[in-house]
Amino acid sequence: MLRFLSAGESHGPALTAILDGMPAGLKIDLEAINRDLRRRQQGYGSGARMNIEHDTVHITAGVAAGLTTGAPLALTVENRDFKNWREKDIAPMTVPRPGHADLTGAVKYGYRDLRVALERASARETSVRVAVGALCKSYLAEFGIMVGGYVLQIGAARAIIDESVPYAERFAAAEQSDVRCPNAEGAEWMHAAIYQAKLDKDTLGGLVEVFALGVPAGLGSHVQYDRRLDAKIVAALVSIHAMKGAEIGPAFDNAGKRGSEVHDEIGLGEGGELTRLTNRAGGLEGGITTGEPIVARVAMKPISTVMRSLGSVNLATGEPAQTVYERSDFCAVPRAVPICEAMLALVLADALLEKLGGDSIAEQRARFETLRRTRLSDLPMDNVEWRFDYPE
Repeated sequence: MLRFLSAGESHGPALTAILDGMPAGLKIDLEAINRDLRRRQQGYGSGARMNIEHDTVHITAGVAAGLTTGAPLALTVENRDFKNWREKDIAPMTVPRPGHADLTGAVKYGYRDLRVALERASARETSVRVAVGALCKSYLAEFGIMVGGYVLQIGAARAIIDESVPYAERFAAAEQSDVRCPNAEGAEWMHAAIYQAKLDKDTLGGLVEVFALGVPAGLGSHVQYDRRLDAKIVAALVSIHAMKGAEIGPAFDNAGKRGSEVHDEIGLGEGGELTRLTNRAGGLEGGITTGEPIVARVAMKPISTVMRSLGSVNLATGEPAQTVYERSDFCAVPRAVPICEAMLALVLADALLEKLGGDSIAEQRARFETLRRTRLSDLPMDNVEWRFDYPE
């Protein structure tokens, strides 16, 4: 239902995104989009480029009188650093950096200079992902759905999470921290870890947790592998630069437990509501939302660009060589939080659009109110024997 494409390079004039499939009637909130763009640029451990770029979005198509029209939306984020490269003679780049797309990009496309791969593979592309994600958050908010996130771990430093604290409160607390950690003690440990990495001329990765509240039950499907919503969420999160793994809920921890310790038992509440005492499934069963909070975690590797040289080969000479440092972050995990939120919002917005159908927000509001809920009155059972009765 939603289609998203991006274009542009790290040091080109701009990054551009096309978002197709957003229904008509969604109010455009430029400040909300720009706020998320600012969040993407803030975080302890950021590199020097964040002092150059001050991202804002320009929407040039798909809007009339401040509302979406149902036509494709075109979004642009300018690269201010382009003016420093526009008339510059660019030195040849022939030594591939481990962990980057330098070598693999050259193998794939036959590039005769490695910077061509660097420019498109750069995480600078995530600026327009965040802009698109902010639009998707606005769409989800029309139906009472909130998306947020925070940092769980940087290097070996891990947040202390009080599971009794609601997700929205964790998010609010994390936004007051320059490492986006919801726990003050954990934030101190993360600060120390990043500071030491700077001294060591090294980089750090970590874990981000993202969540969505108010998501109705019944989004996604179990009937085909590519319609399972948990698969779509994991794929979207791992598509982000430097992300190497993702899980729904505490999946890897659950893998070491018995089934009786993992599955969320079902109870009956007042008014016939079906309830869950736990949410170890992360809000998804069989690729379908349960009505509980959607919770996902994504693992970010340490940034590949490190100040200390790494061993490589000069492709122009065939001789062993050491990598040359390119300006980068020491730790990008805090800045990755709004990017992870954006990709989760994009997947959930697409799933909700598929469920609701319709071409305008007004149509969809009415349909949203009639969605089947997790309550006995919405789930009548025939309670009789039956057969498959396939014709022979």
